[in-house]
Amino acid sequence: MPDPGARGQYDALIIGAGHNGLVCAWQLARAGWRVCVLEAHTVPGGAAVTEEFHPGYRNSVASYTVGLLAPEVIEEMQLARHGLEIRLRPAANFVPALDGPGLLLHGEASATCEEIARHSPADAARYPRYLAQLGEIADALATLARRAPPDPAGGLRDLLGMLRDGRRLRRLGREAMAMLGELLGGSAGHLLDRWFDSDLLKAALGFDAVVGANQSPYTPGSGYVLLHHVFGETLGQRGAWGHAVGGMGAITSAMAAACRAEGVELRCGLAVEEVLVADGRCQGVRLADGERVFARRVAAAVNPRLLCTRLLAPEHLPAAFLERMRHWRCDSASLRINLALERPPTLAARPAPGPHYGAGIILAPSLRHMDAAWLESRTAGWSRSPVVELLLPSMIDDTLAPPGRHVASLFCQFFPYDLPGDRHWDEARDAAVDDVLAWVERFLPGLRASVVGRQVLSPLDLERRFGLTRGDIFHGAMGLDQLWSLRPALGAAAYRLPVEGLTLCGAGAHPGGGVTGLPGRNAARAMLAEGFRRRH
Repeated sequence: MPDPGARGQYDALIIGAGHNGLVCAWQLARAGWRVCVLEAHTVPGGAAVTEEFHPGYRNSVASYTVGLLAPEVIEEMQLARHGLEIRLRPAANFVPALDGPGLLLHGEASATCEEIARHSPADAARYPRYLAQLGEIADALATLARRAPPDPAGGLRDLLGMLRDGRRLRRLGREAMAMLGELLGGSAGHLLDRWFDSDLLKAALGFDAVVGANQSPYTPGSGYVLLHHVFGETLGQRGAWGHAVGGMGAITSAMAAACRAEGVELRCGLAVEEVLVADGRCQGVRLADGERVFARRVAAAVNPRLLCTRLLAPEHLPAAFLERMRHWRCDSASLRINLALERPPTLAARPAPGPHYGAGIILAPSLRHMDAAWLESRTAGWSRSPVVELLLPSMIDDTLAPPGRHVASLFCQFFPYDLPGDRHWDEARDAAVDDVLAWVERFLPGLRASVVGRQVLSPLDLERRFGLTRGDIFHGAMGLDQLWSLRPALGAAAYRLPVEGLTLCGAGAHPGGGVTGLPGRNAARAMLAEGFRRRH
C-alpha cells in the first residue's frame, strides 16, 4: 500500500457529496487542506437535489424545504454569490379541516393569534407565551448544536464542556426549563394537550414531532424531534420556512461551486467500496472499480451504520462500538411523492387564492389522527389515512413547471421500511401511493385527475438512491439514546470514530438530521483543531 503521507496524496477525503460533506470539504479547503470529495452519483448533492421528473416539471427529489440551514454556512460559503436564492413561504403552515375553513399559521405572531382566536380565544391568549418559552429553548439548543458534545466518561476537557453546556441551559427561565424537561422526558402530544384546546392548532404544532420519525406524537421523547425543527431560521426569521429557487439542488449546487472555488476536487460517479485501514489508522478508500485513493484523513458523510458495517472491516472497530452500530436505529417511515399537475389545485377548506397555498399544508387534522395513523402502520404496513405535508413550491417558484401548471411535493408518514408478511416495497409502492392520493383528495378534490406525472420514493427507494439506510432521512433516529453525547456512541460524539484518522461528518453525528450543514461544519472544525494539536 502506498504511503498515505507521500507527495501527491490528499490531506482529506470526504465520502459523500451531500450538503454536510460539501460543507466539511469547504471548511478544510478554506484552511489550506488538499481535499477530494467522492460521490457515488453523477452529480453532487446527496438527498438535496433537484431534477426533472416529468417533461417540463422539476422539483426537489428528497429534501424539500429550507428552514434549518445554518446562517453561518450560508454566509461563510457565500452561497448567494454562487447562485442561491431563498424565498420565504407566504405563511408557515395550514391545517385544513374536513368540515371547516381550517387553521393558518402566519409568519407573524399577531396575525396567527387572530386566526387561532376564531377557534379558541383561550388558545390565542396562551400562544405568545408558548412561543416565548419555545424560543428560549430553541436559542439554547442552537448554541449547543454548534459545538461538539462532551464525553461524560472523558477527561477534564469534557468535564469543563459539560459544565459549560449546563451553564447555558441554566440561563433558561424557570418556565422554559420546565418545558424542556417535559419535552425531553415526555411527549410532544401530552405537552400540547396541556397547553391548547384546538385540535387544528395542536396538529399544526405537533407535526414537527413526527417528521421523519417513526413514532406517535404521544411517544415519550417525541418532544425532542419537535424541538429539533424549531431551532433554525430562514432569512433572519427564527422558525421560518422557505424555498430555494430551483429546488433544494440549488443549495448543493451553490455549495459545490463554493468548494470548487477553494480548490476542492469533486469526483462524482465513484462509489466507495471500502475504507482502508492499516496499523489502526485510516489510510484512504477503495472504490468500486478497484481504484485506491489515499489521504491523511477520511471524513464520511454517510449513515454511521452503513460506514461501520459495510465500508469498514469488523476487525478495525472495538466490539462494543460495532455492536452499537449494528443496532443503530434507522427508520424514518417516510414516503416521498412529487406530482406534476396540469392545473392549479383547489383546497376545499379555502378554495379562494391566498397565502395558504404557499404554506406547508398539513393533512392531519389532529394529534389523535397522527397517533391512529402511526398505530395503523404498525399492523397494516402503512397508514391508509397518513400524515402528509403537501407543498406547492411552484406557487413560489414558477421556474419549476410550465406556465399555469404546478408541482406538488408530498412528504408522507407512516410508511415503515419493513412490511408485514412477505410484502416488498417494489410490489407495494403503487398501492401505498393510491392510499395517499385518496386521502389527499379529501382535502384537494380533483387533484388526482390533474396528475400528469409522478415520482415516488419508498423507504427502500430512498436507501437505494441516496444510501439512506432503511430510508432514514436523519441517518439514524433522533431519540434520546441517539443524541448529543450518544450520537453515534459514547466516546465518539466529537466526530472522531474509533479508527485513527476517520471522522463522521454527516447527519449521524451531532446535532443530527435536516439540511443544517452543522454536522459537516462541526466535524471540519474538529479535524482542523486536531491537526493543529498534532503539528504543535
